[in-house]
Formats: sequence, C-alpha cells, structure tokens
Amino acid sequence: MINSPVLVLNQNYEPLNVCRARRAVVLLFYGKAEMLENGSGFIQSISSTFPLPSVIRLHSLIKRPQLKPKLTRTEVFYRDRYTCQYCGKETKQLTLDHVMPRYRGGEHAWQNVVSACIACNRRKAGRTPAEARMKLIHQPTTPYGRFSFLAPYRHLQNRSEWRKYLPQGKH
Repeated sequence: MINSPVLVLNQNYEPLNVCRARRAVVLLFYGKAEMLENGSGFIQSISSTFPLPSVIRLHSLIKRPQLKPKLTRTEVFYRDRYTCQYCGKETKQLTLDHVMPRYRGGEHAWQNVVSACIACNRRKAGRTPAEARMKLIHQPTTPYGRFSFLAPYRHLQNRSEWRKYLPQGKH
C-alpha cells in the first residue's frame, strides 16, 4: 500500500507526475500539498493514521519548460489511444505502421505513423491504405498541447478517479 501510485497535480491542476503513496503522505504532512482523491485504505505510523491518497495537488506552482513531442512508440500509442487505426481494435498488442511506406519515400513523422494491430499491419504490408483497400479511422497528426506528462497506461486501468484530472487524449 505504501507503494501505491498517486497522481501529483500542479497548483493549477495540471498533471505533473506519478509518485508513491509514501512520498505523497510526506508532502501532505508538511503542508506542501492537499489531497483531492482518497485512495482505498490508510497508512499507519506509530502515533497516527493517514488516509492513503490517490490524487494530490501541490500548494505552490511548479514552472516547467514547454516540451515538444518526441516521436516514440509510446507517444504514438497514447495519441491513438491504444487503438488500431485501421480496424478500431483496442489492444496493447500494437505495432507502428507507416501510412506511406518508408521504402516508397514515406517519412518517419507524426503525419505518417499510426498504431496498427498485428493483423492489420500484416494485411497492409508495404502498400498504401488505398492499395490495401483499408481506410484510416483518423488521419495522423502531430499532437498539440503540453507534453510534460503522460499517465502510465497500466495505472489507468485501476485508477479511474484520475481520468477527470487528465487532458483528453492523454489516457
């Protein structure tokens, strides 16, 4: 329980990171944060009992530089919400697909890379979607907004209370 994940929000409710419950309780104890969502359970010390937090908000604003999105597998899967862009299947068993194959001059860029399930990637092979008679659900674009935080996918399955604090497309 002391190692449970806790979502940390900036003073302006912007997601900053995920920390362990032990660190979150220390921030709460010293008055550096407030608890917004209570987890399930309590942390017991020798003299006190503390509620186990699930979401905390810092009292002071942490300024961070604006980051540009890096084109990585994880970022593409987050952008596409872990969904195959050809058949719509939601799965963690995804591959990257270049809409215009690289050997035919397609670039490794945000506008040319999508998530695809293994079956659709094999079916499309080295062709364009039109040649393979496959249609994209969404045209690939460069994500916009802040790229300082992406909620780890494994935590979102068990932490539905986090969703209201995360921007759309980041979970």
